[in-house]
Amino acid sequence: MGIVNINDDSFCDDGTLEVDAAIGHAVRLASEGADIIDVGAESARTNREAISVDEETGRLLPFLRRMNLALSMVSPRDDDQVWPPLISVNTWRSDVAEPILSEGVDLLNDISGLTELTNAELCLKHGVSLLIMHTVGLPKVPHFHENYDDVWAALFAFFEDRVTKAKALGLADDQLVLDPGIDFAKQCKDNLKIYGQLDRLVGRSKSPVLLPISRKTVIGDVLDLPDPNTRDAGTVACLVAGMRRGAHIFRVHDVAAMHAALKVIWSVEKVSV
Repeated sequence: MGIVNINDDSFCDDGTLEVDAAIGHAVRLASEGADIIDVGAESARTNREAISVDEETGRLLPFLRRMNLALSMVSPRDDDQVWPPLISVNTWRSDVAEPILSEGVDLLNDISGLTELTNAELCLKHGVSLLIMHTVGLPKVPHFHENYDDVWAALFAFFEDRVTKAKALGLADDQLVLDPGIDFAKQCKDNLKIYGQLDRLVGRSKSPVLLPISRKTVIGDVLDLPDPNTRDAGTVACLVAGMRRGAHIFRVHDVAAMHAALKVIWSVEKVSV
């Protein structure tokens, strides 16, 4: 899953407010091997004010309405790539989701933790898959001091509740994606435990598991690297750890490097079996 930010306050300073530039970036990610393009118009950073619903929608719609045509002009990197790439939209507000889900969207990446069911209902209505991310409280609100006696017990209880509610509405297991929410309302030790024991979640889930790995704060904590753009080597390490523990989707900035790393590791794993 390659990341496209249509904003001017991305934590990696890789965002743009120019639709042409965002589309160009998405096409480049696709040509480098992205199976999914995840586009967001509002930064998840809690030290930034939320933008308005109209502004967020106004950034997303022009991108979505032109993206499929742009992708038709390039070719897949190899025979294994999902083509054309699926389109994921990273938003949590139902007022934004409602007008965009009919614009060729395949996945709603909801970082709100499904605190209310409107987004699940919209996904069912539009035939769109839903990503459910573990977190505590609403987005754009800091949760830096959350502590868990047992982070896995908290994740299991959370996903059991949210998946049960989503399925009760009519969404199937293969229409849901689970995201353990690395760096969201968690401490470094919690994030490392999730990376190291991800097979616990994969083993009990009937839905695919997305692992957020790219330039995460936990990598900066381990390597003492405050600049997110210096964390790609650590990102590769998280990629390998996640791949060996069964993760299905990796959300990344540098698709070309991660595609190459994953292809080599996958080849090694197949030979070693």
